[in-house]
Amino acid sequence: MATLVLIPGLVSDGIVWASLADAVAHRMPVHAADVSHASSISGMAQSVLAATEGDLIVAGHSMGGRVAMEMARIAPDRVKGLVLANTGHHPKRDGEEIKRQQMIDLGHRSMEGLADEWLPPMLSPARLSDTELVAGLRAMVLRAGPDVHERQIRALIDRPNASAYMAELGCPILLVAARHDGWSPLAQHQEIADAAPDTELVIVEDAGHFAPVERPAEVTAAITGWLARRFGGADA
Repeated sequence: MATLVLIPGLVSDGIVWASLADAVAHRMPVHAADVSHASSISGMAQSVLAATEGDLIVAGHSMGGRVAMEMARIAPDRVKGLVLANTGHHPKRDGEEIKRQQMIDLGHRSMEGLADEWLPPMLSPARLSDTELVAGLRAMVLRAGPDVHERQIRALIDRPNASAYMAELGCPILLVAARHDGWSPLAQHQEIADAAPDTELVIVEDAGHFAPVERPAEVTAAITGWLARRFGGADA
């Protein structure tokens, strides 16, 4: 039986995939990946592969989706399926490094200030009034700290161009996009769906970039349904 590997995104941890982990833990092995130490996307992918054994189904959120794609490129014999949520495949864009350096500098001055500036645009406007949700995500960012933030930002700046190899990823891919995700918009997920040979795309309503946390029930249902259809026996 394949292990379900759960990879969080930038300054994120296990709370992002907590709902999915709870839903499938009684039916298949689950590995919560730690990508806080490696300094490149490829290094993160290699570290997760080294920390696991056998066949894998890899779910990645945001930056974690890029790690998941890189794992599938490096070890296509082991990665049997991908779940890519709120992610992208393009290389660094013009001017991106300047903006990201500004966020690195802000994080070193104040992670509280970083959380206050970075988080609100990541959420659907309708979820900003959910004080418990916002507080949980803010605490998550603060747990990561400025060094992890900088390391992961620099990994993103130097990220692989996944668009160059999407067509070669032969495993089934589920793309989870959110209607109000301004950071990784629907069109970006559609590009991945069009480029890879075996994809499904689900759109989560009333959610932004943190769809697995903003709408955990909907995202979990979409993923467990896909797991059951494509791999059998993993439906919650």
